[in-house]
Amino acid sequence: MYTAVTRTIPAMTAAVAILTVLSGCAVPTVKPTGSQPPSRAESAEFWVDPGPDPRNLQAGVGGRHERPGMDQPYDVISTDTRGFSITYRVKDRRGSEWNVKIGPEAQTEVVASRILWAIGYHQVPSYFVERWIAVEHARGQLRGGARFRPRDMPLHSEGTWSWQSNPFVGTREYNGLLSTLMLINGTDLKNDNNEIYQVEGEANEQAKRWYVVKDLGASLGQTGKVDPRRGYLEGFEREPFLLAPENGFARFAYRGLHRELLQNIPIDHLKWACNRVLAITDRQWRDAFAAGNYDEQSTTRYVARIRAKAQEGLALP
Repeated sequence: MYTAVTRTIPAMTAAVAILTVLSGCAVPTVKPTGSQPPSRAESAEFWVDPGPDPRNLQAGVGGRHERPGMDQPYDVISTDTRGFSITYRVKDRRGSEWNVKIGPEAQTEVVASRILWAIGYHQVPSYFVERWIAVEHARGQLRGGARFRPRDMPLHSEGTWSWQSNPFVGTREYNGLLSTLMLINGTDLKNDNNEIYQVEGEANEQAKRWYVVKDLGASLGQTGKVDPRRGYLEGFEREPFLLAPENGFARFAYRGLHRELLQNIPIDHLKWACNRVLAITDRQWRDAFAAGNYDEQSTTRYVARIRAKAQEGLALP
């Protein structure tokens, strides 16, 4: 009896180890949190029809919000080096505080945010500042381009929301958002990039609560699992968009993490997103890329590729 048990233990140990590995690699379940489809009012928390008049992408969602100034001093309150990009909390001479991101995501995030807002997805204000002065210990240092986001907004954070489990999974608007991110090679589908905001005061953009994809800097370049190159025009132009569809669902050439989110996107939902993106006007495209400090030649090439991808989506049977 003793011998039989001792021989069984290694086998049991190996089985447990295999199950542990497999459970660690399990694909997350993607499902809606509600038992009923969201109502029209609830859907407005995620997406709203921007209407017949093109949104002003030069000003962006911030509109008349006071913009950060170039070549101005900003007192550094704190620095965070934990993520892909270094971020700062700073205060300008007016007393306004800003979240500042430097590095290759600064430009792409501003552009991607404006593209999503152009087609009706809620966004928070963001601005690209080409040069600014970081003041620490009474000494100023000139810094290069950065994304500035105001910390003083009429929005109250309620925490993050999950791509895998939320009220909108399976809806046209949810799948349309994922499809749009594929059109711009948004490759950072992490839940901690998503935030729910309670709108202070009266409803804004037809809703008192916004579901926002906030950190969009990993875009307009290549897709991949380990720090793909952001804002890489040549790679963006080369990377394929779609594979052959299966059973009425689109298949994407996306190479990043969380591909389970893209498994069940109906072709009709992809086409809805493609039509929305193709409705962005020439003026809006120029303004969106100018807001991210892109030159005319780069803008032309980026827009041409995005439109070509959208046409590829519309051509699916």
